Amino acid sequence: MTTILSVAIVVTLLTSAFIVIKGRNIRCTGEMPSSLFAFIAILFTSGLDVGLIMFPLTEFPVYAEEQVYQFTNPLAIEFGFWGGLVWVFYFLTTFYFCVIEPRVQLFEIPAVKIINNLIVIATCAFTGFLFLSYLPSYVEGISDAARFTLVAVVVLFAVLSSTDIKYVKVLSIASTWMFLALIAGVMFNADGLGMAEMGATLAGIGGYFSNLDHFILPISDYHQFYLFWWFSWSIMIGQFVSRFVGGLSTWQLCLALLVIPSIPLALWFSVLFYYHSNSLEVVEMMKLAMIVVGIIFVINSLDSLIRLYTSNMDLTVERFGKARYIAGNFIVMYGLILAYQFTPFDIAWVGLLVIALYAAIYLMLLQRRTELSPQPA
Repeated sequence: MTTILSVAIVVTLLTSAFIVIKGRNIRCTGEMPSSLFAFIAILFTSGLDVGLIMFPLTEFPVYAEEQVYQFTNPLAIEFGFWGGLVWVFYFLTTFYFCVIEPRVQLFEIPAVKIINNLIVIATCAFTGFLFLSYLPSYVEGISDAARFTLVAVVVLFAVLSSTDIKYVKVLSIASTWMFLALIAGVMFNADGLGMAEMGATLAGIGGYFSNLDHFILPISDYHQFYLFWWFSWSIMIGQFVSRFVGGLSTWQLCLALLVIPSIPLALWFSVLFYYHSNSLEVVEMMKLAMIVVGIIFVINSLDSLIRLYTSNMDLTVERFGKARYIAGNFIVMYGLILAYQFTPFDIAWVGLLVIALYAAIYLMLLQRRTELSPQPA
């Protein structure tokens, strides 16, 4: 399994580098071109979830203690799992669905379409299941009744948001601003955290760039889990966000995806690492704000995936009406989330299926390479 993942990562990175070098000036424009900020906001909030908000404070001690991570500091490890080079996965698929898929229509082939939609539905429900599973660690003392009710409410809001693409867009932009406000709020409430201290803490992320080679292939089983997660989401996120690309050239798209999402991630992790390093306690108000923003991120992730598979399968509001659309998607999604409790489902399975789908697409593109003559800049 590790070997398959490693080969897939190397091929993905090499393919991305080839695309940037050979097609650097190809113009990438989606079906609904948006501003750069709106595009990045949709990408950021759709491609990340509550783990971004809640995991770091529990992961820093692990990275500080376990021998496998001792080549750099815990802040650099955290950043390497969430930011930087891993966004190349999203670049590759966003480019594909902007530039290549409209010309070859491989995802309209029935077998590919079925597998793709199964991946989207399975991962969407699994995201909700992980939220359900980890809720007791996010909200201390939460009862089972409250936990299942909260997840039901989150799924319902996600389905409601998915009924119109403008709701998805507005919620993504709003939650991006909320995340930035959360970073500022947590910084403001940290005793002794001034600009000098923030700069000194932020400098620790340099350990990621000086040890970049360590992050390409799996460092540990836990890192492998993260990499499978990125692979599992890559095709889905690329399909969804590609429609919002607003005319960027290939090199600009790659640079935007690698750099812009990593800036708020670096700030957020650095603030939390300052709390960890100085044994500061996050006050209850900030904990509540983190939980709220995290929940909204879950809604953002689910609504984009629900919107994607319903659009792919023509299970739209226009076809069935809003009431039937909402009821049907809520029952299916919440039912799958509950069903996951009785299965040994692992995100690595989805990751392997996505890698197999990547391989199939590569082979079909080789067969149709004559259809992929260079486009004018």
